Amino acid sequence: MDGTLLHGTTASLQIARHLGCVPDLTGLEARFAAGEIDTRGFAAAIHDLWGSLTEQSVTDVAGASPWLAGIREVCADIRQRGERSMVITMSPDFFARRLLPFGFDDVAASRFPALPFREALDPAGILSPGDKVRIVDEARARHGLPLDRCVAYGDSMSDAPLFRHLTKTVAVNADHHLAELAARSYRGGDLAGAYALGRELLAQS
Repeated sequence: MDGTLLHGTTASLQIARHLGCVPDLTGLEARFAAGEIDTRGFAAAIHDLWGSLTEQSVTDVAGASPWLAGIREVCADIRQRGERSMVITMSPDFFARRLLPFGFDDVAASRFPALPFREALDPAGILSPGDKVRIVDEARARHGLPLDRCVAYGDSMSDAPLFRHLTKTVAVNADHHLAELAARSYRGGDLAGAYALGRELLAQS
């Protein structure tokens, strides 16, 4: 979701801007990048940091976020073909589920307590990059989808395990590390452009 569907930003950054805690988030991201904390440690920290966050705030933030153009059109085309679309993100579920009205069939994200936070965070609900492979394979099993009929779109190295697992992959506004793993690469502000590359890969099956 972050970077792939949000142009030039992330869900966490959008929320941090709203709450006025960007420096705190930047510090957490630096620690994560340095390997000092993992996805569970990062989630625990933002759970503590965002105690005042409400559902209405998330709705407002999501509504004002710079989503790529063409998301609804791409989801509609996928559905008309009898296919399914899924978002898999390590970002919080309370933000990620705002993508369902765009037309996605499923959203898998890190599980957080209800907003505003009154309950402890369950670390078992926080996703890691490797979980993306597990979630895709579980979805493929449910729907009888062969590996070569699945296309992954991603933008960061958190997508690397999935990109190594699948053969049909499209890097979206990604840095060279992920782009080198991808079968195709797209840069721009319209998801339809990336989707067209994915359809080309499917046509080769």
